[in-house]
Amino acid sequence: MGLVLQTLISSDHVAPLPMRPTSFFNAHLISPGVDRPDSTVVVDDGLITAISEKSEGDFDVEGNYLVPGFIDIHTHGAGGASAMDGTEEAVRTMSETKLKEGVTSFCPTTWTESEENLVRAMSGIAQYMKRQDFARTPFVHVEGPFISPDFIGAQNPDYVRPPDILEIDRLNEIAKVGIVSLAVEMSGGVEFVREATDRGIATSLAHTGATYAEFLEARKAGLKHLTHFCNQMTKLHHREIGIVGAGLLDDEIRLEMICDKIHLSPEMIELTFKHKPVHQVMLITDSISASWFPDGEYEEGGQTVLVQDGVCRLQSGALAGSTLRYDRGFKHVAEISGKPLSELIQTTSWNQAQSLGLEKVGKIEPGFAADLVILDRESLSPLATIVGGEVKYEVG
Repeated sequence: MGLVLQTLISSDHVAPLPMRPTSFFNAHLISPGVDRPDSTVVVDDGLITAISEKSEGDFDVEGNYLVPGFIDIHTHGAGGASAMDGTEEAVRTMSETKLKEGVTSFCPTTWTESEENLVRAMSGIAQYMKRQDFARTPFVHVEGPFISPDFIGAQNPDYVRPPDILEIDRLNEIAKVGIVSLAVEMSGGVEFVREATDRGIATSLAHTGATYAEFLEARKAGLKHLTHFCNQMTKLHHREIGIVGAGLLDDEIRLEMICDKIHLSPEMIELTFKHKPVHQVMLITDSISASWFPDGEYEEGGQTVLVQDGVCRLQSGALAGSTLRYDRGFKHVAEISGKPLSELIQTTSWNQAQSLGLEKVGKIEPGFAADLVILDRESLSPLATIVGGEVKYEVG
């Protein structure tokens, strides 16, 4: 039984599940490889039990899209709360806010900080993991501190340090680490990838000056992702294709993409989806605490972030995460790529679930977790978000 199924049936982790079957009818079902209007999805004890063409049930979807719940594997904060706050309440605020974006699972993501502050953050996340009332938190994403000081971006240079698997082991004892983003060209980087892979932890290349040759070494050791593709990594050049070129060339590496049309221009989004199969792309937000909040000044990773017109930057001008809402990134990709929703939907949950080993998540099929989103047919904005068969968020 997979991790998510264990979570579904454990009262220590989620609120009580419905005692009787629930059905969502008059739905236009969109799932990887599936585009099926006039569908009814039956849910019992947190799982999808049947899909039919019945025209009646408990919850009328009114012909809107019913899709698998989104999985945001890279988010630092939302709703005024940060994963680095170190409190259960902060993670709970994030998880409740993320429901409004259609996110049913997410990986709270840390910044490059001292181990003391990382321990504090992990402790708050661990407390929420014990009682996941809103969106689920199967894993933590540790971004940094093992990154290149030459590609620092909005990370704090004061806390950059060489890769240390023992530090991750200590953090993992507090809350389950699912992803570590690092620069593999750092001393011991490739060995770190190998050791993390042996522990079942996914590694992702980030804030890196690695060459293509160094990328290939890391791939052999088990590297799985490229963090916020194109941002803070070696660029494509005709004599050294760098990590951007590696992402476009490699047939297996998965690309995290912030599709806010700021971190990636519309043309870069189009180029990537034109040349990469959808199974290699994972949409993320890289959102910070300012997400869902007004413009202003915010503290993130020990630094001041200025948010203007929804764009997050340090005083140096470096981009510092985003205020992107997950559903809006998905809409941007749908508009720019022109691909069918039944293909693009893989980028929102199925690919993430496959990469992180989350079983029975990311598709609408009998036996899968009833983590679902109802999207407006025109705007693709969430009308309702369902976790374990329970409507946890509903517009109006």
